[in-house]
Amino acid sequence: MSPEKTVDPRSRHNRPERVYVSGHQNPDTDSVGAAIGYAELKQRLDPEREYRPARLGELNPQTTWALERVGARSPHLLVHIQLRAGDVMREEFPVADADTPLRVAGQRMAAAGLELLPVVDGDGHLTGVLGERALAHRYIRETSEVPQLLGPTLVTTMAEVLEGALVAGPPDRRVDGRVWVLARTIETMLNDVSDGDVAVVADRPLAQLRALELGISTLVVSAGTEVPQATIDLANERGIPVIATPLDSYVAGRMITLSCPCTSIADHDPLVVRARDLVADIADDIKDVSYRSAVVVDRENRPIGLVTRADLVDMQPRKVILVDHAESAQSIPGVEEAEIVEILDHHHIGSIETTHPVRAIFDPVGSTSTLVTEQFQVTGRTPTDPTAGILLAAILSDTVILSSPTTTPRDAAAVAALGKQLGIDPEAFGREMFEATSDVSGISAGALVARDMKAYELSSGQTICIGQVETVGDALLARMPELRAAAEARAAKDGHRLVALMVTDVVSRGTHLIVAGDVGLAERAFGQAATDGVLVLPGVMSRKKQVAPPLMKAA
Repeated sequence: MSPEKTVDPRSRHNRPERVYVSGHQNPDTDSVGAAIGYAELKQRLDPEREYRPARLGELNPQTTWALERVGARSPHLLVHIQLRAGDVMREEFPVADADTPLRVAGQRMAAAGLELLPVVDGDGHLTGVLGERALAHRYIRETSEVPQLLGPTLVTTMAEVLEGALVAGPPDRRVDGRVWVLARTIETMLNDVSDGDVAVVADRPLAQLRALELGISTLVVSAGTEVPQATIDLANERGIPVIATPLDSYVAGRMITLSCPCTSIADHDPLVVRARDLVADIADDIKDVSYRSAVVVDRENRPIGLVTRADLVDMQPRKVILVDHAESAQSIPGVEEAEIVEILDHHHIGSIETTHPVRAIFDPVGSTSTLVTEQFQVTGRTPTDPTAGILLAAILSDTVILSSPTTTPRDAAAVAALGKQLGIDPEAFGREMFEATSDVSGISAGALVARDMKAYELSSGQTICIGQVETVGDALLARMPELRAAAEARAAKDGHRLVALMVTDVVSRGTHLIVAGDVGLAERAFGQAATDGVLVLPGVMSRKKQVAPPLMKAA
């Protein structure tokens, strides 16, 4: 009989609760830096949870450069925040191999409070599942017919299930016939003995011998009866196993069929899912299948978890901290199904809704990473050098090396503190970053339009999108028609009322605003007519402070 097996000693109820720290879609350096920094701080303040920084898209060249330059790791790419099978599955559960007796398998199932038991091969690969209903149906069918062993059953296994001992005959014999309980004359009961049949006899020595003479394949002597030597001798002579059990004849007869290998009634085409499957996609299948569960398997078809109907009743949503945004249109897909536990942002309060009160900081500084740096200082912690580096890059990026109109003395103080920790000149570091990543000549117009696009929801329910490309010099001026065509395509495809792209020169400190869609909205906002879909805005550097507010007001 196989030893009891348990997959993964951890339980989903014991593993640390995970909280994602996520910036906005089309992540920029501030979004990524804030996510990395705040996740590190929260992990130190709350070690009982796991705080994981996340990004909602591919990194732009500037952010990639900054991460590599300071030695920080890229955040986890999060496609959505909806619940997956891996979020709700139980990781601790018993399994059985093909030879595990039905009785033992049923006991393991009952002890775990499950309606199924995964059956695996010698390498741990899933071969089927044993369902509670299959066991019940097996028992009910036997009440009106002669019990039948469902598969070759090892006699030593039968002896263990009967809580007895093999007292005669070969131990390696397997039988798979009917089970006869001899309560009447043996000639009446055994007039059609077949190969593989088992007979249960109590304190009736003559019946024991007669059963052996008729060619029974295995003899079970029940009720704690001492097996006569004559019975043992004849059994050894004919090579017939004899099992002595303390159980009475009726119970022994029932228990023999429970010594069958569990693979005999297992479902060999079970419901299996992957850890990344959405709960919403698998819930109906779990409710429909008879054993009300799905087995979660890995790439090698090894069971790593179970999702039961009970697990679907009281599901806890995935948790997320939002940084550098508070607009649902800018947030992770499925955010409405998540539990938002905190918001840290330097923009206006957007359309995000929460189901209960949360800690929220909306503070008008030049960068969310400034707020993260201040939180480190308030709590008396110092970020690791890689995190300090990406926070510094993020603040310098969002404030255009402290020259943007959104810059505050607090941004300058944060930059100075981070530069001192790292032992570098922040201004030189910022110039190096912008110069290294300002060449966008090899990037397609469509990619430039989409790279740092943020969506804003209007009171009418419509949306406007504003992107920004920071350059050094006039390298992109010749591509204005191409960029406008890409913006028009984006507006038509996604149904935005307006798509605007800021082409911002960080040296001359001005912006060419390319607009597509409701061009009149942009013209009203800035009090000038567009020329070929372009507005020239000297001194305009900030999307948050100088472009988004007038556009939303004019709408």
